[in-house]
Amino acid sequence: MTRHLGMAALATAATLTMTACSTGNEEPATGASGEPAEECVIGMTQINQTATFFTQMNEGAQEAADEAGCELQIANANNDSAKQNSDIENFVSQGVTGLIVVAIDVNGVLPAVQQATQQGIRTVAIDAELEEGSVDTFVGVDNEAAGEQAGQWVVDEGLAEGASYGVVDARNSFIQNQREDSFRAVVDAAGATFTQAVDGENVQEQAATAAQNLVTAQPDLSFVYTTGEPATVGAVAALDPAGSTKVIGWDLTAEVIAGIDSGLVTAVVQQDPRQEGIEAVNELAAILEGEEPAGFIDVPITIVTSDNVDEYREIFE
Repeated sequence: MTRHLGMAALATAATLTMTACSTGNEEPATGASGEPAEECVIGMTQINQTATFFTQMNEGAQEAADEAGCELQIANANNDSAKQNSDIENFVSQGVTGLIVVAIDVNGVLPAVQQATQQGIRTVAIDAELEEGSVDTFVGVDNEAAGEQAGQWVVDEGLAEGASYGVVDARNSFIQNQREDSFRAVVDAAGATFTQAVDGENVQEQAATAAQNLVTAQPDLSFVYTTGEPATVGAVAALDPAGSTKVIGWDLTAEVIAGIDSGLVTAVVQQDPRQEGIEAVNELAAILEGEEPAGFIDVPITIVTSDNVDEYREIFE
């Protein structure tokens, strides 16, 4: 995560139709038989282009595509699962040879992914793991295990026993539900008391309102657990740094780092979205060259606190 590409270049990559795309009338060359494909044209369906997590993922994917000589198109689903399915169908009709799916709805996206597979398009999922056998490889974090790891950190730091906490989640996100359930199981078993979960809908403004409503109704919470970037940023915006309620959550941004500096944010589970984008493109390029799919590529998490946040400042300037 050492090089941060310009946003203007990213926006161009997200909107331009690549000149090497087919008309949709040809059979895509995919390397499905083990023979190298004649071209590497990748369609990437992204959840949104507002969260830093996703823009960093796009940057990594674009960097890897440039390095590998692949064409990359990025379609923004803008948190709309129906549009995400339509974007995949458009990639199929354009004749892409590879597909990267960052799924909003892991079940709802399957028909479109299956359509791509039936056309011989090789597919990698990032961040949200799809049904076994539906894609060639999953790149990302074991979200259930990572939620447990975050919960165990809270226990080990002595922050669970006797604590009360609420959650700002995104109920339309399968992986954020995993992060919530596994975290709660660990801290509850250690003596923490769960009070309420509020739905931020994976949108920062809604998450801020939900977090504000939560702490207004329950001002004595020990901490708020947030399951993704919009929820974490929203909670940081809503909570008073001078108050007693702290934030423990997922995904750094500049605002969240400022929250760590102020003492509002205690710990953040940090993924490496840029590396996830790189790994996904590299995996597709290798598959299209005839290599066997890896099946799963693990990109480990780091728990970021005031002790190690300096390592991430440059990324989020």
